[in-house]
Amino acid sequence: MEAVYRTCAQTGLKVHNHAERLIRANAVAGVVSILFGGIAAVLVLLTRWPAVHLLDPASFYRALTFHGINMLIFWIIFFEIAVLYFAGPIVLGSRLAWPRIGWVSFVLMVAGTLLINIAILQGKADVMFTSYAPMQAASYFYLGWILFAVGALVAVCNFFASLVVAKAERTYTGSIPLVTFGAATAGIIAVVTLAHGAIIYIPTWLWSLGIIEKIDPGIYRLIWWGLGHSSQQINVTAMVSIWYLLATLTVGATPINEKVCRSAFLLYILFINLASAHHLLVDPQLSPAWKIWNTSYGMYLAVLASMIHGMTVPASVEVAQRKKGLTKGLFEWLAKAPWGNPGFAALALSLSLFGFIGGITGVTFGAEQINIISHNTLRITGHFHATVVAGTTIAFMGLTYYVVPLIFRRHLISTKLATAQIYLFGIGMTIFIGGMTTAGSYAIPRRHWDVQFATSLFQPPVEAAAFAFLGIMGVGGLFALAGGALYVLITVGSVLFGRRVPDTPGAVPLAAMPQDKGQHVPIKGTTVLVLVFLASFIIYYFLNWKWLAAIWIVK
Repeated sequence: MEAVYRTCAQTGLKVHNHAERLIRANAVAGVVSILFGGIAAVLVLLTRWPAVHLLDPASFYRALTFHGINMLIFWIIFFEIAVLYFAGPIVLGSRLAWPRIGWVSFVLMVAGTLLINIAILQGKADVMFTSYAPMQAASYFYLGWILFAVGALVAVCNFFASLVVAKAERTYTGSIPLVTFGAATAGIIAVVTLAHGAIIYIPTWLWSLGIIEKIDPGIYRLIWWGLGHSSQQINVTAMVSIWYLLATLTVGATPINEKVCRSAFLLYILFINLASAHHLLVDPQLSPAWKIWNTSYGMYLAVLASMIHGMTVPASVEVAQRKKGLTKGLFEWLAKAPWGNPGFAALALSLSLFGFIGGITGVTFGAEQINIISHNTLRITGHFHATVVAGTTIAFMGLTYYVVPLIFRRHLISTKLATAQIYLFGIGMTIFIGGMTTAGSYAIPRRHWDVQFATSLFQPPVEAAAFAFLGIMGVGGLFALAGGALYVLITVGSVLFGRRVPDTPGAVPLAAMPQDKGQHVPIKGTTVLVLVFLASFIIYYFLNWKWLAAIWIVK
């Protein structure tokens, strides 16, 4: 297949036609997935909200399964594959290594998506996102997982092959850009993650066909979470890479120390998947030593990596802004940042919400002892909505508003509307997560259809305040759903009706941008923000120890 290139008028990037088409295809599949997942989210939200309680039990669990898989797996991974094709061939100005194989991988992923969704909608896979054995779904549900995992794995290999091509054909000089390095880190984690999916779903598929007599539930849970939770670690790494990219695109920021940033990405490779263990802390077959190591000493090195990125990204923005003359006080650089730019709004909200809510709650709930008071409550659901939705999804939304002009060659139908969409979604998710997490603090269960247990013989002593916070969750969820729907409308509307971007090059290629080696610039504002974050972390962490101690009254 002949390689044809064009030069993007806005960024100056050299765009390979086959990579561009695959980015389009994967991005469209991702947007369709978030649309499907969002529709199911409405049904789940209106059922969890006691004042509405929309669905019957069977319909609720079906909608919950459909929502979780489309949002956490299909939307995220389709978009991440698009990010890999962008961060590799496009950023490096090279060709995609295997165009035909790229389309084979995409077809496998789409086929897997269709099989899984059909099984769910037919009522043949009411097993929820985790699909724990011994619950059993239709055989083609598991076959769909295998096809999707293999397709995504092949796409990741295509990305790595493209890096080899770029190096061999010398399309760039020096080290690969940080955004490409971060994407490669996500790719390595993806290989491990998707391999877990293939490993566990192949025997489970054979079990559903009657070829294997049984699946051990403990083994299933252990291996499955290597897919279920580790797939969210791909998200974290891709999200951080997008933070650096958005900082460059919006304010011209460059990393303040690339060696430190790259070292933090390496810590992700070595330690971030250990966080999967926090789903298994109440499983009796795993030893206390295994649980403590995986949720503390090892995992904290991944936490260190996130804290490094949490400082270097805003620090790079502060340095870039101060070099533009915004030097008054601690925060003029932040107050006069381009808040009307949807990319910068997404960067700021994603970074702050992921750090202050998702990061703090994740480390706290991942501690073995504290986990016992949060496990399988809405606190866990609130946590991963803060990471995957308020963090990753907002970052992906912000990047979309650059991908549409670059890859689809269409202007946004309204930049102001796109910016409003980011804020609407971010504010809605903040309210939603706050209500959900607080309700979980009253031991509201994570997955139960009727959180009030109105039809149960046993009535748990749940305080009325818990249901008030579920109402807050419902209101926030409606705002977030409106923001999500607006994202789909803006994206589709821009692709179909946006003004065409002219092919008149003139910008400096992103990969060729020199690293700023100028004078030292203080990062006093970022330092204050980091100290506020650490104080918040310490207070919340030790409050949870206090709450844990309160449930064991010693007389």
